[in-house]
Amino acid sequence: MTATASVCQWVCKMGDTEKNKKEKEPDKTVRVYLDNCAYNRPYDSQTQMKVELETQAKLRIQRLIKEGKIELASSYMSLYECGENPDPDKAEAITDFIETNSVAHAGENRIDEIEDDAKPIMDTGVKFKDACHVAAAIYTGADFFISTDQRLLKYQTNAIKLINPVEFFFNEEEATESADKEEEDDS
Repeated sequence: MTATASVCQWVCKMGDTEKNKKEKEPDKTVRVYLDNCAYNRPYDSQTQMKVELETQAKLRIQRLIKEGKIELASSYMSLYECGENPDPDKAEAITDFIETNSVAHAGENRIDEIEDDAKPIMDTGVKFKDACHVAAAIYTGADFFISTDQRLLKYQTNAIKLINPVEFFFNEEEATESADKEEEDDS
């Protein structure tokens, strides 16, 4: 089965989880949304230290998702861009990861809503697909939008924290330490 066929079958099966920020309980597991730059970082040339560090951070995020320590959100745009990957093996590996691990998904039935929410993001100079990713991440209740696209990371909003994979760990560790301290104080 091709990665594109797999994506289409999964989108039809998964649809829309209807999970959004309003439904996400406070003080629960951190939820992340990775854009395709982040998913593809391990496949980039590792000759630059920055790329290597981002790759290691992305792989650690992936491991934490698999272990259930953080949650993964995804969208129809994630799957669309994955299906456009010219390397079918990479596309299939990324699609399989998304299919297996997403707990929140903005499906194709949310395209109009996501694209409407993306318009003000695009007004700041963010490209269409990137704006749809950010809007979908907000819709799915993600706490962090993780990307290696430096241009996209310049966009900031109070609705979600846009961050690269390496920076995520500084923020995630601070949040974990604060939660641990609060639990100790309650004891």
